Amino acid sequence: VQLQASGGGLVQAGGSLRLSCTPSNDISRLNIMGWYRQAPGKQREFVAEVTRGGTLKYADFVRGRFSISRVNADSTVYLQMNSLKPEDTGVYYCNSRSPFNSRINYWGQGTQVTVSS
Repeated sequence: VQLQASGGGLVQAGGSLRLSCTPSNDISRLNIMGWYRQAPGKQREFVAEVTRGGTLKYADFVRGRFSISRVNADSTVYLQMNSLKPEDTGVYYCNSRSPFNSRINYWGQGTQVTVSS
């Protein structure tokens, strides 16, 4: 079981980054795919998620700036982040969870996003 995330980096405020995450073949293609983030000294928080059927959900603080999308063939999920702010800095984690069983919940290794002011 593996979630391979990439795309993080250093960007100036107002800039953009695109994160991607591809699950390994042993993860169900029916799973909900999402992104969470954790800033230094803070708890991990929800950012966005997308179901296989295309239902989207966003945290209020990214609505209108971030866009999540998914390729159903392999469940690769993307997070397009625009108008980045310094407070968006943190480690971004890919997540895959079953819509049928709450015990099935996988995490990627995290990718660092740093937004300079």
